[in-house]
Amino acid sequence: MFERLKKFCDSFLDLGLPGFDLVVYKDGECVLRHMKGYSDLENKIKVNGKERYNVYSCSKPITCVAALQLWEKGLFSLEDKLSDYMPEFSEMTVKTEEGIKKAENPILIKHLFEMTAGFSYNVNSPELLRCREETNDNASTLEVMKYLAKEPLLFEPGERWEYSLCHDVLAALVEVISGEKFEDYVKKHIFDVLGMSNSTFMLPEDELGTIAAQYRFENGKPVNVGKHIFPYKMCREYASGGAGCVSSVDDYIKFLEGLRKNILLKPDTVKLMQTDRLTPSQRDTYWTRETHGYGLGVRCSKGDPRYVDFGWGGAACSFLAVDTQNNISLFFGTHLLSSPVQGLRSKIYRFVRAEILDNNEFEELQEELKALGNYNLTY
Repeated sequence: MFERLKKFCDSFLDLGLPGFDLVVYKDGECVLRHMKGYSDLENKIKVNGKERYNVYSCSKPITCVAALQLWEKGLFSLEDKLSDYMPEFSEMTVKTEEGIKKAENPILIKHLFEMTAGFSYNVNSPELLRCREETNDNASTLEVMKYLAKEPLLFEPGERWEYSLCHDVLAALVEVISGEKFEDYVKKHIFDVLGMSNSTFMLPEDELGTIAAQYRFENGKPVNVGKHIFPYKMCREYASGGAGCVSSVDDYIKFLEGLRKNILLKPDTVKLMQTDRLTPSQRDTYWTRETHGYGLGVRCSKGDPRYVDFGWGGAACSFLAVDTQNNISLFFGTHLLSSPVQGLRSKIYRFVRAEILDNNEFEELQEELKALGNYNLTY
């Protein structure tokens, strides 16, 4: 079983991926664990399944779950103004064709989940650079927000979808509402609950050696770039809700199963999380609008029966999918920035569905892969 999926993933190595680790669960049981290649090319260390990775934007669903736990307790409403909890965001400005003007609309908490608040993903903006300089690179999560709030928004809140620092701001909001540091809240209410002992949003420097070698794809080959999260960990004491999690494949699948089995959130909350919220104007700027919608921090189904999963992916090519309709969850762990297979990894879910449901999707998948260019597998 899964021979076609294994062949598909193995082909990633020929395209430049150093190594990978894939786990698939169905009905709460592990039905596939497939790993191949190297976690350290230079020292020829093979992937063994115990690697810790910078999962980058796979951090985002964890942050959204943390915030939704507080929402379930009635501690905030999605329609609340962000400034009601973080006053630094009360007087925002916005870039316009006529110059920088005062924003007409407030940022609502729902905008943070939806990536529609108007922020950018420029971690080297003037105010964030000033933050590092004035704090000697030692600002906390909440301190960084005070600088970010001084940056003009790209557009009026709610106007369009823009991948950005929204979930970093959401992590700071978790701090304000819970009264705990974000990394401590997540450890107590998510990681410890599920036994995710190898996961953290604030890795001690003396544990850096436990991270798998990290690479960037440059000039047709992977180049070792060290083990630090960059550039999203903006200061030493900063916990990036959008990109700061370190985890392992064993740990991350526990998170996905904990979400799928309603251990972390109520069933209605998980349903809300994976409900498409995009307006027509927001959908115009959304990346995967052809196949998915966007819910509370995750891609989600928009009615296409081939794509009923929700999840996201990370900058170093990790990928997650949860299918509550068919009781499937999967996590693909790897550590290659600017990966040449970034656009292919979403097909993993389709292969899993085709294999488990035996629904004759393989021929359609093959045609889709051919359409991507020279990528051609025969099954």
